[in-house]
Amino acid sequence: MIRLAKKSEIDKILTVTKACAAFMIKNDIYQWNEHYPSKQAFLNDIAQEELYVLEVDEKIAGTIVLSTHMDSEYVPIKWLTKNDTNLYIHRLSVHPELQGKGYAQKMMNFAEEYAKNNDFVSVRLDTFSVNKRNVNFYQTRGYKQLGDIFFPKQSEHPFHCFELVL
Repeated sequence: MIRLAKKSEIDKILTVTKACAAFMIKNDIYQWNEHYPSKQAFLNDIAQEELYVLEVDEKIAGTIVLSTHMDSEYVPIKWLTKNDTNLYIHRLSVHPELQGKGYAQKMMNFAEEYAKNNDFVSVRLDTFSVNKRNVNFYQTRGYKQLGDIFFPKQSEHPFHCFELVL
């Protein structure tokens, strides 16, 4: 089940994302670290009613943020659609013990259906260039790679921006 997150679940959410960060670091993917994703970022997402959690066997197993806000880092990107009715995906995670079972696909299906049902023209996101598994994941789903942005607190490597026109 995918549903809106509750503030009371913040520790369980952080357990999942910290496990994801450790798993990526173990695999030489320095995408998430002690600065990102932060507790405050998730609390803001919950307050905005933008953070969704994936429940598996009544436990939080993953996260996805569905936002209408375009981060300033995205401004220089030459997007395929106008910047007014776009859905932005952030902080997609699946606990490492449950990866490879199709849960990320289910969360992206949920996000894309949400976007269609709410009259968004596209779905936009970024993913770490060094994380080839994620890059392939979005390309396989039909997302177009458009340009790169940088988050110096996370990495010296770029993050690729993607868009799926609905």
